[in-house]
Amino acid sequence: MKRFTASSQQLQADPRYNSKLVSKFINCLMLDGKKSTAQQLFYDAMEIIGEKIQDAEALEVFEKAINNVKPLIEVRSKRIGGASYQVPMQVNAKRQQSLAFRWILASARSKKGKPMHQRLAAELLDAYNEQGGAMTTRENVHRMAEANKAFAHFAW
Repeated sequence: MKRFTASSQQLQADPRYNSKLVSKFINCLMLDGKKSTAQQLFYDAMEIIGEKIQDAEALEVFEKAINNVKPLIEVRSKRIGGASYQVPMQVNAKRQQSLAFRWILASARSKKGKPMHQRLAAELLDAYNEQGGAMTTRENVHRMAEANKAFAHFAW
């Protein structure tokens, strides 16, 4: 019986930037298995970023944007004695990355009226400058964790 391997082991670096992070992001961006479309969207967005920011490499902007959006702490529900508490907990590295990807893409997809590569470029630039929809989501998650700090002793 053949077993599935973890995607990080199977994942190959993308052809243009030779980065596994970019490859994973493209996979998250992809809809209905249309990988070449997702790649083209991403590379077009990176070209826009390259034009707008001359002093930094587009890949550095992308990596910093992802790092800015990563949440350090989040709330998780825990039932104790019939009551549910929102318990603040540390977020592990893999989940931090996947949440950052998810929030950036959700924010880019929620904006309407422009082609996706322009919306994605705008969202990545906003995240790079620590503003925009994905950063707002991160701030809300951190604020929730801060507000529920009283329940931190329930962390398991």
